Amino acid sequence: MTEHENFRPISAEVLSSDWGTLTKYRYELRRRNGAWQQQTREAYDRGNGATCLLHNPDSGCILLTRQFRLPVFLNGGHTSLVETPAGLLDGENAEVRMRAELIEETGYHIDALTHLFDIYMSPGSVTEYLAFFTGTYRAHDRKTEGGGSYAEGEDIEVLEVPLTDAAKMIENGYIRDAKTIILIQHLMIAELQRTKGEC
Repeated sequence: MTEHENFRPISAEVLSSDWGTLTKYRYELRRRNGAWQQQTREAYDRGNGATCLLHNPDSGCILLTRQFRLPVFLNGGHTSLVETPAGLLDGENAEVRMRAELIEETGYHIDALTHLFDIYMSPGSVTEYLAFFTGTYRAHDRKTEGGGSYAEGEDIEVLEVPLTDAAKMIENGYIRDAKTIILIQHLMIAELQRTKGEC
């Protein structure tokens, strides 16, 4: 039996279609005991995205951004959020789109990115998954000031932070963005494994 054999759609009603699409679904789901149960859920679809953590192995620093995020302000009163550069794919290849987003947000042109994994960030209500990347940068890779797209209302500050400081920023709650924490901790594990290998 496939997963699709456990799901029977009934109806789909679009509640809002602006920047993304909010749809109310009615369906039947087969429970593990074999019984069918009717459920109603809402799902928000705004497409898939990508995010990237750039690391300078010479200085031990990483590149982060800081900008206003309305949902974060509404649920906590924070006027800015520190995070890794990210953006929607808009139908493009994830790596190509990520390189363009890095230029737009940070001003750094990076040729080679490493794809790590794809993760659903809020699977209870949002269809989006993020493609996670890492890459390395040097000072000469900076081609513009970055700052984001004015037309899209972005006013992005670029931060160059030592990896050790970024770890402390997670502990003290200064960094509280999930994708950013995942990428920082992934890099910390990789650095720990690398240094252990050198002993």
